[in-house]
Amino acid sequence: MRPLLIALAVALCLTACGKPVPAEKSAYVGLWKAPQMSLLITQDGSVKYERLESGVSKSVSGPLQGFNGNNFDVGFGPLSTTFVVASPPHQDGESTKMTVDGVELIKNK
Repeated sequence: MRPLLIALAVALCLTACGKPVPAEKSAYVGLWKAPQMSLLITQDGSVKYERLESGVSKSVSGPLQGFNGNNFDVGFGPLSTTFVVASPPHQDGESTKMTVDGVELIKNK
């Protein structure tokens, strides 16, 4: 029981280390989807990513570490990953789209 409590405490502390999404990047906040990919970015800086590529499932959940231009980093210290944003959030007709790691995503309303 004690190891479980310690693991929970560590997880809560690490989650709290995320940075809220800055006002100038607020368009990134929301649930973004494509047939093979899902990306959730919350205002408080939590990120959840799932992708199916060539039959392999990949997922990342963690705190937002910050933005570098249009790209953003998620994770814990050296275990972070950079999401490459080729096309930042923009309006395309009635949809809001962005391209992350080569995949065009549509924001759910």
